[in-house]
Amino acid sequence: MITITSENDYASYKLNDGILFITYNKDVVLDLPAAVYVVKERLLLHEGRALPVLCDVRQIKEVNKAARSYLSIEGSILVKAVAFIVDSPVSEMLSEFYLRTNKPTVPTKAFNNFDLALKFLSQYK
Repeated sequence: MITITSENDYASYKLNDGILFITYNKDVVLDLPAAVYVVKERLLLHEGRALPVLCDVRQIKEVNKAARSYLSIEGSILVKAVAFIVDSPVSEMLSEFYLRTNKPTVPTKAFNNFDLALKFLSQYK
C-alpha cells in the first residue's frame, strides 16, 4: 500500500488506503484564495480518481462565507463523501453551520470520533 503525502501553509494531505486525509494547520483562516489553493493541491493527489475525504478541521480558526461557498461546490470535485473531525465547540459549530447553510453536493457528516468517521467513509471507497 502506497501512502502519498503533501503539505502547504494551510493543511497537510495524506492519501492512504483509498481515503484522502486533510489536516488543517493550527489557527488557519480560510478565505477564498486559501480555499482555492487547498482544493487545487487536493486535486493533484486525486490523480483523476474520485475519493472519500476525511477533513480534520479541529485547528481551523475561521472560514469566511466565500470560502464556505467555494468548498461546498468546487471543493466537492472528485469527492465521493466527506467526514469532518471536530472536537471543540468552535470546530463543531463551524462544521454544523457549513452543513446547514452550504448544503454540500456529496454526503457529508461531522464526527468527534475518528473510527466512526472512517467507518462512514469506507462505504464510499
